[in-house]
Amino acid sequence: FRRVLFRSYIPEAAKEKPQRGKVLAVGPGKRTDSGELIPMTVALGDVVVYGRYSGNDVKLGENEVKILREGDILARLTK
Repeated sequence: FRRVLFRSYIPEAAKEKPQRGKVLAVGPGKRTDSGELIPMTVALGDVVVYGRYSGNDVKLGENEVKILREGDILARLTK
């Protein structure tokens, strides 16, 4: 599975709106049935928008992060 790990920034006024977060880690990509590697389209440090209920929340030490599949990312914001 193609997954990314990042810390999310949740605006206080957010109800059902998409959320945004900064990518903290990225996997190598996904392999096709023939073994070809499809690289990730997001990179370390990118800011992305994702659905409020997408992915899984995970606690790493004192930090809470979200793990998403790349397909759960709605947009990558330009720098």
